[in-house]
Amino acid sequence: MRKLFFYFLSGFMLIAYSSCNQNNSSSDDGISSFTKDGLAQHIKMLSSDSFQGRKPFSPGEIKTLDYIQTAFKNMGLEPGNGNSYLQDVPMVEITPNADAVMKVQSAKGNFELKKMTDFVISTENTDSLISLNNDELIFAGYGVVAPEYNWNDYAGIDVKGKVVLVLVNDPGFGVDTTIFKGNTMTYYGRWTYKYEEAARQGAKACLIIHDTKAASYPFSVVQNSWGSSNLHLNKQGNKEPHLALQGWVSADAAKKLFTAAGKDTSLIVSANKNTFKAISFGEKISLNVKVKANYNTSHNVIAKITGSKRPDEFVIYTAHWDHLGIGKPDDKGDSIYNGAIDNASGAAALLEIAKAFKNLKHKPERTVIFLSVTAEEQGLLGSAYYAQHPIYPLTKTVADINMDGINPAEKTNDVVITGAGQNDLEDYIAAIAKSQGRYLAPEAHPEAGHYYRSDHFSLAKVGVPALDCSGGIDVVGKGKEYGKKLEDDYTANRYHRPADQFDAKWTFEGGLQDMQMLFLIGKKLANETSWPKWKAGSEFKAIREKDKSVME
Repeated sequence: MRKLFFYFLSGFMLIAYSSCNQNNSSSDDGISSFTKDGLAQHIKMLSSDSFQGRKPFSPGEIKTLDYIQTAFKNMGLEPGNGNSYLQDVPMVEITPNADAVMKVQSAKGNFELKKMTDFVISTENTDSLISLNNDELIFAGYGVVAPEYNWNDYAGIDVKGKVVLVLVNDPGFGVDTTIFKGNTMTYYGRWTYKYEEAARQGAKACLIIHDTKAASYPFSVVQNSWGSSNLHLNKQGNKEPHLALQGWVSADAAKKLFTAAGKDTSLIVSANKNTFKAISFGEKISLNVKVKANYNTSHNVIAKITGSKRPDEFVIYTAHWDHLGIGKPDDKGDSIYNGAIDNASGAAALLEIAKAFKNLKHKPERTVIFLSVTAEEQGLLGSAYYAQHPIYPLTKTVADINMDGINPAEKTNDVVITGAGQNDLEDYIAAIAKSQGRYLAPEAHPEAGHYYRSDHFSLAKVGVPALDCSGGIDVVGKGKEYGKKLEDDYTANRYHRPADQFDAKWTFEGGLQDMQMLFLIGKKLANETSWPKWKAGSEFKAIREKDKSVME
């Protein structure tokens, strides 16, 4: 998931028309229901030790589901899934146990790569034993097929049943900023896409060459998160292509593979041109992986307010309820990962915004959906399941507004759009930032691909316009240096640590203002007849436009 900052502004930092639309006497209708005490009470409860870090399949999940359902019922919201507030999300916990070494045969001699040091491996396959048996290794550049960029790394080569080796990030990264989106990562650069495309091409396995700058994190991150037990969606009966194995190799391991094939870095440079042709390394890979699989079901929580005029058109608010549960103790002996900001705050904001909609004098014209999803921390699983098994038609879903962390502190002057250039919702941000005296600041690390790391992405991936933005570091009255300290403190000391706990000193001044903006953009979307579109150059534009029934 995308990195949360301590002073995150909720979700999208979207439209607050109250300051620029004074002729609308009802522009603040519903806003008065927002209170610091209401928001804080939800966060304090959801992040309390009694909820045990809200991990799926734990007692904390049961308490969380009960809390959110009860809140929806008490507000008088309708169940969002027929007569139920729950959507089942079938999952499987997969534990791979790979051989200690991966064996490589080459014309220049045989050698071994060490597990964890040289490679990490995972699988979504539940077979008890998965093996690579002298399978051919193919270097496929960046592993990208992007017709809109006239790019196909798999052109002219058959990788069926073979092992594909690819580079992380987009073609041109660090070499040529004139192709793709320059330093801003597209989905083609994400590791998830690399595996999906390799599977579509029929590959048996795919290994990504790690590079700290291109990946935006060190190899230690994948060492810590791969090769142990992980949750996945249960894909039994799913006929989509999938890999037998997927993983990463370190930069040093990749160098060994290149050298044994008689290749050097010039081959990597050549992969940054659309004339690149994938080649066989003439190497054979062998590895055995034993697998244990345990099946279980988690749940999304969903409620709605049916539209008064266009009930078959939908605006969705999303926020994940889960966190990391109980894990490694910190230096104070605390082992509960409470996740107050990540993401009890977003789940709390979802409840407060639902209350604001329920308090409107006039019902929204379109149906508004409030979706609190499971297993974001395990790979956006709850939102991905909804996108694959939507309760409401995706072609009739206007937009998704996501909340992954609420600003508990002061307001900021600047707004940062994540992955700028995706869809029309960004234009709302630009207008409102200006009306509020704010300014748009560039994304600090566009190469990191944060647009693809939270639940809005699951909806974007199936064509629903979704947008993510946050406040920057220019804190009102205190400046950028102060804001940077908040960012660094959260990242270093609280993010995904037991220290992400509720703090009674939080003012939520920024969070409350941002919740108003989130509410008001949803209100605008719920009452207008137009449909936001994807911008030219977005990798999701073609997905939305495939279905002619989507309204203009």
